[in-house]
Amino acid sequence: MTNLEVNIHGLTLKNPIMTASGTFGNGYEYSDFFDVSCLGGIILKATTAEKRDGNPYPRMAETANGMINAVGLQNKGVDFFETDIYPKVKYFNTNVIANVAGSSIESYVEVARRMNRFEHIAAIELNISCPNVKQGGMSFGTKPESAREITSAVREVYDKTLIVKLTPNVTSVVDIAEAVIEGGADAVSLVNTFMGMAIDVETRKPVISTITGGVSGPAIKPMALRMVWQVAKAVKVPVIGIGGISTAEDVVEFLLAGATAVEIGTANFINPRATVDALEGLRKYMADHKINDVKELIGGLL
Repeated sequence: MTNLEVNIHGLTLKNPIMTASGTFGNGYEYSDFFDVSCLGGIILKATTAEKRDGNPYPRMAETANGMINAVGLQNKGVDFFETDIYPKVKYFNTNVIANVAGSSIESYVEVARRMNRFEHIAAIELNISCPNVKQGGMSFGTKPESAREITSAVREVYDKTLIVKLTPNVTSVVDIAEAVIEGGADAVSLVNTFMGMAIDVETRKPVISTITGGVSGPAIKPMALRMVWQVAKAVKVPVIGIGGISTAEDVVEFLLAGATAVEIGTANFINPRATVDALEGLRKYMADHKINDVKELIGGLL
């Protein structure tokens, strides 16, 4: 039997495959396709303190080898999360991780404080990296000082595993990673989407309403992989890899680069079984290469 178990600070994952926030709903939407409890973790859609309607339509478009989106953290707020979402997700037999976003330090802290009360929320992923909102989001994640400040403020009210999600739209992602760790992060996840845009050549107008948005999918994988490798070499906390991961081979690449676990995102829109297919493929890869423990792969780049 192969051992797929990994650890993110105090969090034990039955395997290193998780879902990326915003690409998998809240998990139960995928239950018709497979038992989502087989995954190492489910990272829920972002939650903010107040209801957000998101950006105007159109806000998603297909691009070469990926997509561009500017959804804008649409959600019904933390009160709705408590009454309508949490009762449905607390029964999953896996790690349920809340993605926390906001437009001010106070709003981040409020949501984190509320999440701390929920027994079956195993961790939060602090989203300081979303490029699709005018306030908060990436503005906190592009400077070490503000990234450290917001992480420290959330750390004061949240006593379980704290993961901070990093933007790639910076000069040095290592500097941001080190800053959030100084602020109390137990782990970092990276990368969120790259800033990009698309233009309709017939109308000569931007394809999406906000003009720019976040690019995701296979096109960003080489850059995401490079950033994960850089951060994993520089820090001593677990690193979670994100960015264009679609197959078991992609998962293995990120593990070899130093990631302890991965999140699969855009691939879920194309194949609702992308995560479980990658998990099955990882098992096969390990069997074919006579690897008994997935930890043998982590940081194994020669």
